[in-house]
Amino acid sequence: MAINPATMAIWPGRPYPLGAHWDGEGVNFALFSAHAERVVLCLFDAKGKHEVAQIPLRERSGGVWHGYLPEARPGLLYGYRVHGPYRPEDGQRFNAHKLLLDPYAKAIVGPLQWSDAQFGYRIGSRGEDLSFNTRNSAPGMPKCQVVDTAFHWGEDRLPRVPWSDTIIYELHVRGFTQRHPEVPAHLRGTYAGLACGPVIDYLKALGVTAIELLPIHYFPEERHLLDRGLNNYWGYSTLGYFAPNPRYAATDNPVAEFKSMVKALHSAGLEVILDVVYNHSAEGNHLGPTLSFRGIDNASYYRLVPGQPRYTMDYTGCGNSLNTAHPRVLQLVMDSLRYWVQEMHVDGFRFDLAATLARDAKGVVDQDGTFMDVIQQDPVLAQVKLIAEPWDLGEDGYQVGRFPLGWSEWNGKYRDVVRDYWRGEGGLIGELAYRLTGSADLYEHNGRRPHASINFVTAHDGFTLYDLVSYNERHNEANGEHNHDGESHNRSWNCGAEGDTDDPAVLALRLHQRRNFLATLLLSQGVPMLLAGDEVGRTQRGNNNAYCQDNSISWLDWDLAWLQENRELLAFTQRLIAIRRQHPTFRRRHFFQGLHGDGVRDILWFNPDGREINDDEWSHDYARCLGLYLPGAGLKEDDERGHPRHDDDFLLLCNAHHDDIPFILPLLPAADSFIVLIDTALPLGEPSNGNLHPAEEPYPVRGRSLVLLQHRRGSPAIS
Repeated sequence: MAINPATMAIWPGRPYPLGAHWDGEGVNFALFSAHAERVVLCLFDAKGKHEVAQIPLRERSGGVWHGYLPEARPGLLYGYRVHGPYRPEDGQRFNAHKLLLDPYAKAIVGPLQWSDAQFGYRIGSRGEDLSFNTRNSAPGMPKCQVVDTAFHWGEDRLPRVPWSDTIIYELHVRGFTQRHPEVPAHLRGTYAGLACGPVIDYLKALGVTAIELLPIHYFPEERHLLDRGLNNYWGYSTLGYFAPNPRYAATDNPVAEFKSMVKALHSAGLEVILDVVYNHSAEGNHLGPTLSFRGIDNASYYRLVPGQPRYTMDYTGCGNSLNTAHPRVLQLVMDSLRYWVQEMHVDGFRFDLAATLARDAKGVVDQDGTFMDVIQQDPVLAQVKLIAEPWDLGEDGYQVGRFPLGWSEWNGKYRDVVRDYWRGEGGLIGELAYRLTGSADLYEHNGRRPHASINFVTAHDGFTLYDLVSYNERHNEANGEHNHDGESHNRSWNCGAEGDTDDPAVLALRLHQRRNFLATLLLSQGVPMLLAGDEVGRTQRGNNNAYCQDNSISWLDWDLAWLQENRELLAFTQRLIAIRRQHPTFRRRHFFQGLHGDGVRDILWFNPDGREINDDEWSHDYARCLGLYLPGAGLKEDDERGHPRHDDDFLLLCNAHHDDIPFILPLLPAADSFIVLIDTALPLGEPSNGNLHPAEEPYPVRGRSLVLLQHRRGSPAIS
């Protein structure tokens, strides 16, 4: 919109809501800064190149600077200059020569053109004296944009898929469709591309219920990566917690495009979960740029080192940690979360390095503290899915199993145990038993349920499933860090050859192992999470830290889906998901009890000789196989209308030993015969056997195989 500085008037306005709020007549601007001495609103022309007005916000209420522009309209580009003391040794980093992004901006436009001007101190100044930098950063800065959030949602409703029925699919907006042949070229890699019919049809046919998007909040490119010819691909470097990243937009209206995507996915019954990064920002450590929070109020927004406030506390490995112990920073997080639920209609959040968010003013992780209390009492957030990455890099940062009621967690112990078990580590059957049954040892103690465990074998951070069975070592040379970055202990096994090979025996074993991992994941209690493309052989060529690879290393190559082995693997995955969705036995809402009050047992464990495992056998170092019997009569759960749920009986046989094991089927009063549903030793995992009778021949469970047997109920429960 055109601005006439000569006629621009400012009214006092209101301190709430924070950010730039269009009310149909004008725009209210409000910015929190407890330590600023003066705040100036800067307005720009339609292209963001010229600063056409500087308007002081003279009103201040409770640390919030505010004003109202009656002539302002949506589309207006703006930023802030904040005046105050520049004393890095005291944690004060004000520098009015730096244009600052509004933390509440709902749209951010234009590229960040890196130069030394974006730094509050003079680059190259001697030592760490952080000498004051008077260069104007505005010409190279992106600009905030006032938006009209009106959107016709029609009959859109959150699908509200119950936790027990949820199957999560983790994907990257750009990487998932960038090479999709059925997505129009101009929509590939965008929100609109993800909403295309062929993409939604694929997700529906696969059977997942929710997509979890890697960060889509606005994040700038990082200078050190651009200098190496790379990009921040994953996006874990947020700067705008209300703005969808424009790099994933096919149009010049990312807000509306994102909403259209959500609406299309909801129409297909798919939930949208956002991976959010409230633990740190893109401004890095004390030597980082001044782009927003640092110049607005460094001492409020960031955790500073006690006694040395020049430096930022780093619980994240990214140089800084947002100070969620401060009420205004906590408000920022809560306002952002509510905005994405109420205005953008998302269904939940996965919180990156969530342990940092729970740290109190002294830096101690407090799961009973203010952050958790505020989240749990919020009536909006109580209705959506909350998932924690339950760790950070600080002291006592590994918090798996410690988050409070209402939270689910990425279960890193599940990943580690399942990986170790299938690569042949002995003595893990006791640990595996916990992971298969929902990890009650981690979650039952505080009243949580199996859905507290988000089970995964692979995720964006680490090997893909194909690479997990193809590489013993990381191969991150393309990252430009001399292959020193990324995890060195991957619990992977290359099946006899590192990387590419023509050996048919190695290739067959790798495919076999992928079936083992997928079957284990989708038949375990808890909530399964698939990494996008694992079902069709996506590879990163051994790169286990592809955070900076916005190219074919990371993008899903859809041509892989046409290879015969991957078509079979996709069909196998679809069949597993269908079994899970058809049978409540594999998605229980409560933990196993062992023996119910009416004398009915809900779970039994067996040796290959058909006997129940005794206490001593759980810890044997050589143990690599076990049987798990799940009687349908032990379900003891009601459906959504209060009717008792019924299911068949199932026997799950696992053999991680390299030799075949003849498994004697246990003699069970309620199960006189079984059919084989899944056998991962077979190319399609789907045998053609007829009925199996426990009293007859044992079932040969091949080396490194999983078998699922089914007995259709028609007899009374065992007791």
